[in-house]
Amino acid sequence: MGAFNAVFSRDLRVAFRRWSELAHPLIFFSIVVTLFPLALSPTAAQLREVGVGVLWVATLLSSLLALDGLFRGDAEDGTLEQLLLSPVSTTVAVYAKVTAHALVTLVPLICLVPLSAYTFNIPAAALPTLVLALLLATPTLTVLVGLGAALTVGLRRGGSIVGLLVLPLTSPLLIFGTRATDLSMNGEPAAAPLFLLAALAVLAVSLGPLAIAAAVKVGIE
Repeated sequence: MGAFNAVFSRDLRVAFRRWSELAHPLIFFSIVVTLFPLALSPTAAQLREVGVGVLWVATLLSSLLALDGLFRGDAEDGTLEQLLLSPVSTTVAVYAKVTAHALVTLVPLICLVPLSAYTFNIPAAALPTLVLALLLATPTLTVLVGLGAALTVGLRRGGSIVGLLVLPLTSPLLIFGTRATDLSMNGEPAAAPLFLLAALAVLAVSLGPLAIAAAVKVGIE
């Protein structure tokens, strides 16, 4: 637990020193959700029809903007190699790093979603389901981002490649998340897609750090 806390706190300090990198996903998300209503008909029905999908796609795309720095900075300054050579378990170190990444990148995005939902005239009653679906999708999305970043850590320009690797894998999150929100908007039970998101989250938390740790070793070599 001491190793986890040390890596976690260190990554948080490094992240908060790079305010510009933290702001990029939030700015991109805000621009996307602002431009869509301007490009569409201002009718409430049409905005509500496309709003859930736009919010989910904008969140997924925004989360990819900060993934290039998840392992690349540590690989360039030698910190990642020191972690691999240290007696600290690589899986524990990876777990701490992806947790810190999710906390400083994805959680602020999720906080912006309810405010942006009013732009698309999404009912307030559906917002708890929307936020819950995003929270349940966060562990899986974090693991996918970490896995893509780890596989391309040895490449100088791996950002676009990571996007190509990660985006297709986020399709289940997009499908289940939008379905849960749509059901809630129509007053129907949304438990089924939420349970599927929860199952994916449990699988990601259980096996994801092991896969990322193996990918980091392959990427460094």
